[in-house]
Amino acid sequence: MQAVPFAKDQSVGETLAGRYAQVDWRQVREAAMFQVLGGPKRLCNGVTRRDLLSVGGLSLCGVGAPVLFPALANAESTTAKNSEVTLPGFSRAKNVILLYLFGGPSQLDTLDLKPQAPIEIRGKFQSIDSTLPGLHLCEHLPNMAQVMDRVTVVRSLTHPWNFHGMQYATTGSPEGSVPLEETLGHSQHQPFLGSVVNYFDQQRHGPKPHGAIPDNLMLPFLLSSRRSAARYTAPSAMDLGSRFDPIWTEFRGEATRSAVRRSFGPPAEFRDPYLGVQRDCRFLIAAEADLPNDFSLDRLNRRRSLLDQLETLRRNLDQQAGRSVLDQKRELAFSLLDSKAIRAAFDLEQEPAKLRDEYGLTLFGQSTLQARRLVEAGCRFVTVVWDEFGQLNAGWDTHVDHYNRLTGELLPGLDLAFSALIRDLEARGMLDDTLVLVMNEMGRTPRFEGEGRGHWGRAYTNFFAGAGLKRGNIIGRTDAIGATVADRPLTAKDILATIYHLIGINPNSTLNDRLNRPVPLCHDGKVIPEMLA
Repeated sequence: MQAVPFAKDQSVGETLAGRYAQVDWRQVREAAMFQVLGGPKRLCNGVTRRDLLSVGGLSLCGVGAPVLFPALANAESTTAKNSEVTLPGFSRAKNVILLYLFGGPSQLDTLDLKPQAPIEIRGKFQSIDSTLPGLHLCEHLPNMAQVMDRVTVVRSLTHPWNFHGMQYATTGSPEGSVPLEETLGHSQHQPFLGSVVNYFDQQRHGPKPHGAIPDNLMLPFLLSSRRSAARYTAPSAMDLGSRFDPIWTEFRGEATRSAVRRSFGPPAEFRDPYLGVQRDCRFLIAAEADLPNDFSLDRLNRRRSLLDQLETLRRNLDQQAGRSVLDQKRELAFSLLDSKAIRAAFDLEQEPAKLRDEYGLTLFGQSTLQARRLVEAGCRFVTVVWDEFGQLNAGWDTHVDHYNRLTGELLPGLDLAFSALIRDLEARGMLDDTLVLVMNEMGRTPRFEGEGRGHWGRAYTNFFAGAGLKRGNIIGRTDAIGATVADRPLTAKDILATIYHLIGINPNSTLNDRLNRPVPLCHDGKVIPEMLA
């Protein structure tokens, strides 16, 4: 189903002009005295979260959008037809950790090696046995090899597109396209997986109390905000309303190692936190990321008073029923500032040094450990993105310097973080309730293209562990060179349908778009029975 762009209405324009003419924007500017954090998170209409959430600094969109377009800010779901859920595992997962490997890891160099293929296909790496019979891993994943008996591996994911597609992989969009991935507010965008979970949870149970851990967090920073090229579109809640957007963290820490990187231009040296970080690194959300060191709660309360003075202004703009999106954004901003629970959850120094080392003193390793701390503290859905840093074609997008990047950064970082997470969750009795997802948007070409492997959507691998999933399980098979799916072809929509099932959301549900039309949650995606315990 293709979404139709929101049609402009002359009467709406006239109403806008009339309402904004009544606003004394000097009052708003005087109140706009500091900036709220969370990183410059883009909303579905292209403005940043900081623009919208500035505490005491209510931007034009911040005041006007939720007031003048309540249908957009308060999208309603259309429940699926009542049907008995017969497959096992429904609602088994209490929380979710999504590890997203942006760029497209090579299936042939990780979990789908082809040792019998010609050298130009199989590459340099040797395979090693794992604790899962029949599964051989790359020699540079020795720690992961010891935990694969707890894991379900899907080696038959496929789609026809050869471009970066986090939107496609994590939203249930029926098709992929470059504009879909690169255009803010694209008409075909669908809500991010974590936002959908957050939305359904609030429909059932209401919002969390003041000061509680938010339920849809993303680490370590806004998607593609640390790369030199144009940004990809960050996941958002789209028509569910911006209050269900993921909350991004900010990373504070120093990289310990440098690397010379080349994309398609001259080489450049970067101090890359994915190679190593100082032990005093940390993650922040909310205004704490932008506040001076001497900022006090007294000052916070004075700012709150300034906001309260705008309440009359807001009511004059629109007398709408219930709590506005603006109210909820303000409440969230303040709760993030003064919550002891949130501050404690983000204190990595509470973890033993040995455990931090086991996760790896890298940005991905410490982000993964932080994700475990957050779900332990009550967060429902945490996403960690292994993102591009410093330049184009970073992350897992190994067009150039393929082997050096895999052996020096990517494989060791993943090996430590994933294996430590599985062991840590298991030791704490959390693995049976926590769904661990390792996802990406595509694989790499079977044949090398110059110094690396190119984009390849026809065959790629995801792997999963935890709540409601079979342990020690391999699904699907590719051909002799890892180019096409030979058995059990599956799509990202099938993966999403299975995830929703395990979380307790009927994957046949629909959500209304901005024109109040029902849009299928997973379109033609189906639950994968072989994944379920």
